[in-house]
Amino acid sequence: MTVDRLVCIVDDDLEVRDSMSLMLGLKGFDCRTYASGIAFLSAPPTRPCCLVLDLKMGEMDGLTLQEKINAKNLPVEIIFLTAFADVGVIRSAFLNSAVDFLEKPVVMDQMLNALDKGFSKLKAKEEGRSVDLLQETLTPREKEVFGVISQGLTHREIGDMLGISPRTVEVHKGRIMEKLGVKTLAELIKQSLRSEHS
Repeated sequence: MTVDRLVCIVDDDLEVRDSMSLMLGLKGFDCRTYASGIAFLSAPPTRPCCLVLDLKMGEMDGLTLQEKINAKNLPVEIIFLTAFADVGVIRSAFLNSAVDFLEKPVVMDQMLNALDKGFSKLKAKEEGRSVDLLQETLTPREKEVFGVISQGLTHREIGDMLGISPRTVEVHKGRIMEKLGVKTLAELIKQSLRSEHS
């Protein structure tokens, strides 16, 4: 389902902007168009989006806009469009976390696949931010328990490690699960492992 999926199209070619907006709009995407990178930066969207970005533009090229977006930490995933590009340019785009690099004229199936990847990345980032915010609600002791849950230790072993009783470990674990909104030990371990590697 594409409802509420915002796609911003930045291209200095009016015809490309209009045709891309029309095609994606017919597929159910919410589309906004911008004639330049400067226009995008002066009025960026207020919610996460996928940005379909022309590489070669007059005022500011696509790679420069990508750098500025990354510097501002905007919730944007970028799909580049170009009629011509060399390996160095493509490499630079991907090193700066581009989702895909598509050639003009665009094949719609490739665009839809790239958008699916982009929105999946946005969703994963949003879920990660939500988990991080929830973890901030844990008490210092709960954070200690949460930090060792992924090690596969029993309540007694965790208690011995932290100098508390197994029953206290169990109580903390229950509170942690409630605060993080998880129902199973597997979900809790998954979040604990994610927290270790973030």
